[in-house]
Amino acid sequence: MARYEELAKDIRDQIANNTWRSGEKIPSVRMSCRNYNVSNSTVLQAYQLLESQGWITAKPQSGYFVTPRVDGVQSKPEETKEKKAINDRLFDFLKSSSAEGVVPFGSAFPDPALFPLPALTRNLASAGRKMTGASLIDNLPPGSESLRRQIAQRYLQQGITVSHQDIVITSGAMEALNLSLQAVTQAGDNVVIESPAFYGALQAIERLGLNPIEVEVCPENGLDIEQFSRVLESHDVKACWLMTTFQNPTGTSLSNEQKQEVVRIAAQHNAYIIEDDVYGDLYYSEVKPKPLKAFDKSDSVLLCGSYSKSLCPGYRVGWVVSTRFTDPIQKLQLMSTLSSSAPVQLGIAHFLTHESYDNHLRKLRKNLITRKEAFIEQLKRYFPQNIKILEPDGGYFIWVRFDPPFDSNTFYQQAIAEGISVASGDLFSENGSVDHAIRLNFSYELTEQKDEALRLLGKLAHRLNYL
Repeated sequence: MARYEELAKDIRDQIANNTWRSGEKIPSVRMSCRNYNVSNSTVLQAYQLLESQGWITAKPQSGYFVTPRVDGVQSKPEETKEKKAINDRLFDFLKSSSAEGVVPFGSAFPDPALFPLPALTRNLASAGRKMTGASLIDNLPPGSESLRRQIAQRYLQQGITVSHQDIVITSGAMEALNLSLQAVTQAGDNVVIESPAFYGALQAIERLGLNPIEVEVCPENGLDIEQFSRVLESHDVKACWLMTTFQNPTGTSLSNEQKQEVVRIAAQHNAYIIEDDVYGDLYYSEVKPKPLKAFDKSDSVLLCGSYSKSLCPGYRVGWVVSTRFTDPIQKLQLMSTLSSSAPVQLGIAHFLTHESYDNHLRKLRKNLITRKEAFIEQLKRYFPQNIKILEPDGGYFIWVRFDPPFDSNTFYQQAIAEGISVASGDLFSENGSVDHAIRLNFSYELTEQKDEALRLLGKLAHRLNYL
């Protein structure tokens, strides 16, 4: 490596580590000559290289400044860029976004104030008083029979034939999804995922050594079923991880006819479907959308659900519905987390028995609709006019798309520096196709503080939108 390249690398590392921040002036050519004991031409070559790579900008008669889009997080040139693994990127995002005082527009969880926490606490206490020593054993996999019966009954009310014996209680939806994926795949298998996809799917596939094949999700029309069919025809696909109701992050849903076609295509090619249906109860229409499992005639859909988004965030209670894989999933669970918390299972079962879950859901959905409308109104007021907003029919996410080359990761870094979290597009796809989009959580009441945070995001968006 030539000396000027070494110098350029040193300065690039300083910028990446925030020694020199966005818009700041870096040392002059003369000062760098003295500091690094190199010639004038060596420093000029290093600065010209950094400028060509987009790290610094020359201003006539003023010197060299860190490019505004960098601020320590600029995408490095391809020859030096090493993209972090999804686990590392996700860890960084979750850690910074959950810090105390951060405005949680990037949060994956709804506003806890929307949930009946006092009633849940009472029911948890009531169930705990009735627990015996045998209860701890009785609630090992597949889990509390009472809770499994409650879940099965709700599916039956939808016209979906499910027995409580087909249900395994898990520690949240993520465990349900991960165990299901493990049960039907081996390292090296091809797995279809959506693009953009819930980042938990990318994380699980990376961890299990699986080969992801992305199928596009159109923000207006949902999963591209024609592309889905072509992929299954041309590849030996073992499983498909799909969210066809209020998809995370776009919020899109498929119609019943489209869902039926997806199940048919997968069954035709002997591919299992891992169905993520955690937002199914958060619909805004009169009728609850049916899951893919409703159209499953060959027991090839493993339906995963949770109460984390609709009743009790933080309680970590989810489930898998499958007849064929009930035993393998239980065995995998016993080797990992052993079981979901017995007291929590009994507490939720007690709540479902003695309280009105449906009344709670009606209030929850009404609040989400009100907050969505208020959020979108301010979003349109503060953000650039050329953004594209998809108004979801359920859930609590808004997918916002900017015109390329808007850099959502730079936007996230600048927002978090202001104490505001957003979910940048690069968390949801490995191919860079949605790096110009962000996911926002609208479930929180738009207080004066949060409205001001949204206004500040709008200013940042305007600034990046025109760079």
